[in-house]
Amino acid sequence: MTEPEPEPGAAPKAAGGSSKATGPVAEMDQSSSAAAEDGPTGRFWSCRRVPAALVAVVVLGAAGLLLYDVAAVRADRRAMQWRRSLADHLAEWRLDETGVLAVSAAVALLGLVLVAVALTPGLRALLTMRTGRAGVRAALDREAAALVLRDRAMEVSGVQSVRVKMRRSKASVRARSHFRPLDEVRADLDTALGAGLKELGLARPPALAVQVGRPSARKK
Repeated sequence: MTEPEPEPGAAPKAAGGSSKATGPVAEMDQSSSAAAEDGPTGRFWSCRRVPAALVAVVVLGAAGLLLYDVAAVRADRRAMQWRRSLADHLAEWRLDETGVLAVSAAVALLGLVLVAVALTPGLRALLTMRTGRAGVRAALDREAAALVLRDRAMEVSGVQSVRVKMRRSKASVRARSHFRPLDEVRADLDTALGAGLKELGLARPPALAVQVGRPSARKK
């Protein structure tokens, strides 16, 4: 006897003759993808290879030169001329002099800048996106995001010109409308730009601030 062929669209049967439902599998896939979206969404860190290399070269050169001179003095040789001159100048300077205070302030400011550069991520022009995959990270340039929002705003009826300034925590939109009531244009812009921000897929969507006004009258 031959078994009847399965109807089109019917679920395939297992070896024991019972069919398995695909609903729980689809639900598991959706839950796993939703869990993958909750992965790390922190900011991208800049490598800063050039500043680090320059600082390393300067520190290494100064330390090597000073170590060589100290070793030479310990070997009963005369110190280098630059170190003798520097020691003489330092012996004559007073701590309350303007030059000493200015140099100290500049060095302290430089140290604070280096510490801030080392502890901050950098790459402020990149906005972190949701990827939906574990171990995969993506980012969107702020200028590209502002361009997308500008295009969405120009599609609103009554909008003549738009300026978008995209920050990490706030998207500022200034629009000019040459007809229609301003309240209606603002409401349409809020709806369109809110949908545009969701479509960008950002991990931390910025707040939206919309300002609508009339174009300025040109002087003849």
